[in-house]
Amino acid sequence: MTKTTAKGVGRFVTERAEQDYHLAYEAMERLWPIPVELLDIPTRYGRTRIRRSGSGKRPPLILLHGLNGTGLSWHFAVEDLAQERTVIAVDVLGTAGRSVQTTPFGRETDFGEWFDEMLTGLGLGQVHLLGESNGAWHAARLALSAGSRLRSLTLIEPNGFIVRPSTRALLKFARLSARPTAEGWRRMAEWLTPGVSLTAEEAACAKAAMRFRPGIGWAKVLSDHDLEILTMPTLAIFGAESVLSQPTAAAQRLTTRLRDVKTVIIPGGGHGVHPQLPHLVRPRIQEFLAHHDHIETAGDGDV
Repeated sequence: MTKTTAKGVGRFVTERAEQDYHLAYEAMERLWPIPVELLDIPTRYGRTRIRRSGSGKRPPLILLHGLNGTGLSWHFAVEDLAQERTVIAVDVLGTAGRSVQTTPFGRETDFGEWFDEMLTGLGLGQVHLLGESNGAWHAARLALSAGSRLRSLTLIEPNGFIVRPSTRALLKFARLSARPTAEGWRRMAEWLTPGVSLTAEEAACAKAAMRFRPGIGWAKVLSDHDLEILTMPTLAIFGAESVLSQPTAAAQRLTTRLRDVKTVIIPGGGHGVHPQLPHLVRPRIQEFLAHHDHIETAGDGDV
């Protein structure tokens, strides 16, 4: 059965598409390299699947995946990130994955309410939040409406909401996305994420996810006022050769508008800079998180 047919919620185009996707998802689960606890957290907007790994006294880290990804997309990084803390990889509600959306996100604040209810269901207070690519947009949206729950915000290759991508890049992305053939996928990868090789399981899951109709909005450029609301410590990492994020202009706008931000542009990195150059990206993330682990904020809950 399909998840739901209600207007405004995420759904697969057919029951067969959903079945094919879940088979690909199950195959990809074998890539997770460390012990994991699977949880389904109920919220008023639907049930959220999370993968919880690691332990330690440091505050938890929430991971948000990119377009056509899931919490499983973090398999390549979770072992490092979970060395001294609990890491929670989310199947973002309204996207393909094991989460089941039942109510639309009708207002801008609804997405933040979903996140707040998820953290409460997990028994968490303040957390670190990291989003990559389209997950960076989701992380920024959460920071706008549920910022009091965040110790820090990390954005990897944020695109589409800091500065507008070039029309040429958007048109090329649309053309390549419209050709889900083997050749189309090869050309897309060469252009978008040079230096990154997907496993067969990752590729199959991403392709199957293209038959899902999201129940979550697309990125839009944030106003100066919106950016100035992001007062939590923020790290933004860009690939210098990214075809989507406009790294120099985006880093400059963040530096101008955010109160507490560090921007890093990785030489040679493309849009997939994190899996492409993990030895340059991962230490930056870990150092940033460690630096902000012990910030005390009024009203901070137990973690």
